[in-house]
Amino acid sequence: MNDINSNDYSAYRLKRAKETILEVEKHVENEFWNTAINRMYYACFYAVGALLVSRNIEAYSHSGTRLQFGQHFIKTELINKKIIQFYHSTMSNK
Repeated sequence: MNDINSNDYSAYRLKRAKETILEVEKHVENEFWNTAINRMYYACFYAVGALLVSRNIEAYSHSGTRLQFGQHFIKTELINKKIIQFYHSTMSNK
């Protein structure tokens, strides 16, 4: 991270993830399924981004984020397998 404090940026990304989950809840209530899935994808993307930044791991794209998450957290089994399954199912819908 160049001029941005990585802790602040990670906190921002986590905040965006939480806000996006609230959007998902509203879309589900209104039965906007495609939009709910889209927002869930972004909630995961923001949360994984926060995790990567908190560990000083840089990713510059959606695919880069998935790759870095896979290398540093999935292959090393630092993340619970149920979370990994959910992440993969959400990412495969994009």
